[in-house]
Amino acid sequence: MSFDLADEKQAVVVANHDSQVLARKRVKAKTWQLGPVLDWARTEARRLGFADVTVGCEPTGHRWRVLDQLAVQREMTLVCVQPLLTGRARESEDYTRDKTDDKDAVLIARLVAQLRCYAPERADETWARLRHLGARRERLITEGTACVQQLRDLLECAWPAVLGASVRQFDSAIWCAALAVVLQRCEGRPERLKRLGLARFEAAVRRELPRWGGNRSLRRIIVAVFVALTDPAGVSAQRRGALERCSWVLEDWRAIRSRRAQVETCMLEILDALELTELASSIPGVTATGVAAILAESGDPTRFDSPRALVKHAGLCPRENNSGTSTGRSRISGRGRPGLRLAAWRAVWGAQRHNPVMTARYRHLRTRDKNPLSDHQAKAALAAAILRWVHVIITERVAWNAERAGASTLPAAA
Repeated sequence: MSFDLADEKQAVVVANHDSQVLARKRVKAKTWQLGPVLDWARTEARRLGFADVTVGCEPTGHRWRVLDQLAVQREMTLVCVQPLLTGRARESEDYTRDKTDDKDAVLIARLVAQLRCYAPERADETWARLRHLGARRERLITEGTACVQQLRDLLECAWPAVLGASVRQFDSAIWCAALAVVLQRCEGRPERLKRLGLARFEAAVRRELPRWGGNRSLRRIIVAVFVALTDPAGVSAQRRGALERCSWVLEDWRAIRSRRAQVETCMLEILDALELTELASSIPGVTATGVAAILAESGDPTRFDSPRALVKHAGLCPRENNSGTSTGRSRISGRGRPGLRLAAWRAVWGAQRHNPVMTARYRHLRTRDKNPLSDHQAKAALAAAILRWVHVIITERVAWNAERAGASTLPAAA
């Protein structure tokens, strides 16, 4: 049997192994109320001489998980069909893109009968919690990045001088603390704080510093921000409103950073519960939080038959584009989980600098005589290597080893 799941209206089809429709119905019910429909399908199948039914559906939002639990309670097997395959089957059916719930349910049943389906991941409570925490962390990273970009745009318009007080402004706790002091007290006019004097301004910044996670102040940055108070550069008509808005965005960003740290602490606690913290921390240049983010997207790596299967799941496997004498540009397939691909890509930035094996591999891929890779291609290869390492250390419960990672001797980092 197959379902085309929606919010309140469900299309159900019972078909045999030859995709012949044996029974069908439309049900107006929430997914949690589909238990009687499963019982009806089983009754119809057994009446027609079949031992039982296999439930098929597309992985639509959260609904397939609800249907999976209902199927498990009745000892039924549930499989999922990729929406991409359903779309292609819809076009090949009559060369149109017509879409109806009943038609999709029939196509899903046909794909299941052809075994063009897969058994979805059924995570236990711990792994499911890690996935939700990873999704929350990703959302906070996106919101934090948006806040930083908004602050940069507003300051470039209304008060560009303060951006010159530090090279990497938003990575500097002392610069953020100094900006917070100014925005809290200036009421849109930074020059007012000049009358405090440098000593009192510096003392206020030092008191603010712990809120931004800093413990060491750089007087050079404090002095540079103090000097920028009277800089006239910027659109004067926009300054008051822009700086008032900056104060709110800055507080939002600080709160987001705090919530993100809390989420990452919970993720590390799950690694402790799974006894994976020591293994996750064994890869030089990759933090335990970075490995936790990868595992949040991949789920339990033991469900993959090989490291290569995990790389394919991320969509990091190469895809060639050659025909005859024409040679196109090779790219990664991009058909897997984009979140897993992004988590591995982020892990590359630290590993490339601080992992000697990664440094040597990147240099080799970029400078080899035959088929040297571009910067992004080499980093995609490194991201795939990190996923292979994570699969090995988690499934085999062994710490990272430089020789096994691909280096007979440990090279010195550049």
